[in-house]
This record gives sequence, C-alpha cells and structure tokens, in this order.
Amino acid sequence: MNEISISEFKAKCLGLIEEIHKTRQPLRITRHGKPVAEVIAAGPDRTRKFVGDLVGTGKIVGDIVSPAIDLEEMEVYRK
Repeated sequence: MNEISISEFKAKCLGLIEEIHKTRQPLRITRHGKPVAEVIAAGPDRTRKFVGDLVGTGKIVGDIVSPAIDLEEMEVYRK
C-alpha cells in the first residue's frame, strides 16, 4: 500500500483519486508518519435493493414442517 503525507495529498488530491480509481490500489494518508486515513476505490453500484435482495434465490429441499428427529426418541415425549 502506498503512503503519502497529508499535505502532499491535499496538494495532489484530484490526481491521486483518479489514480486510485484506475489502479484499484489503496492509498494511506499519514500525518507526522502516523496513518490517519486510507482511500480505496469505490465498489460497483448496486442495482438491487438491500431489503429483499435474496428473494427467489433460496430453494426448499425436503420437509420444513416436521421435526428433524422422531418424537418417540425424545425422553420428554415417552410415557
């Protein structure tokens, strides 16, 4: 990951952002040698909504109503 001082980032901000967009490589911004921020390329735009994203993608296989084990095997149900 490349590092740059905050003053240099301020002077070259637009060019650096364009470079990050093209190369997809993050950039760490430092102040007095200590990291203060990281700039990363934005991800792709989402075409689907968050709520209901997975509607229609699941598949029910088998019985989803009956118990997973036989009730006669459980001590609680024995008489």
